[in-house]
Amino acid sequence: MEWDLLNLSNEFKPGIAPVTESNNSFHIIISKEGILKITGEQPWRPINEIEWHWLNIETYSDHYLGQINDISIYAHDVESIPDNQEIYELKSLRQLLNELDQPVFYLLGRAQQIVEWNRNHRFCGQCGLETITTNKDRSRKCLPCKQMFYPRLSPSIIVLVHRGEDILLAQNVNSRGVFYSTLAGFVEPGETIEETVHREVKEEVGIHIKNLKYFASQPWPFPNSLMLGFHAEYKSGDLILQPEEIADAQWFHYTNLPNKPNQAAISGWLIADFIKRISRTH
Repeated sequence: MEWDLLNLSNEFKPGIAPVTESNNSFHIIISKEGILKITGEQPWRPINEIEWHWLNIETYSDHYLGQINDISIYAHDVESIPDNQEIYELKSLRQLLNELDQPVFYLLGRAQQIVEWNRNHRFCGQCGLETITTNKDRSRKCLPCKQMFYPRLSPSIIVLVHRGEDILLAQNVNSRGVFYSTLAGFVEPGETIEETVHREVKEEVGIHIKNLKYFASQPWPFPNSLMLGFHAEYKSGDLILQPEEIADAQWFHYTNLPNKPNQAAISGWLIADFIKRISRTH
């Protein structure tokens, strides 16, 4: 079956190991330099079992991701693609972002995070011995220490703060170009999600917020976040920027926003949702 005819949103069934044999398969090839892409073909697609056979490259590890319409999907960790494979190139997930539908982006994010987790936990962090994979779940185990290593997931918050018809947007010190987005940060040990939102806003821009409302979540594999999105109202305080994190932050009227996130990211969803709701009142 052709890749573009499949419905990943409704028909993909994730798994640890195949439950049934499948003659058909799709393969996601990942190296430290990027994800394999067929040169000139858009949008991105995984290679099929015939293309995988003829590619004939050695893998460090192979990971079953799940099935769709009885077709198995695998991720493979490779050192690189052979120099003579001119029909293929390597692209980072960020480079592919604008040509991916959301379900495909999530699948590639899943594949990349699993491959990187496996690379980073080949050896036990406690005793240094090599770990082994298990068939019961997605984990690696150190037999002497009995330590278990699961794919890392870092909960993060992202919040759109509004003051009337104005939106608070900030430019991160590491952003490329003049790019503004909503505020975000990682959850610290011992914190609730709500406490994280209040702390991050206060730390990054110096203000207090109120009326916190959960919006939605998004897996975000840069590198391994689960973004938890919120709307919040401005309560008090003046903008005082955290120089290590924020290059600039300003209040922008919703009709006059700067270069902002696209709809691939939850920050873009938050902004679009606010504009939709505020427009209804006019």
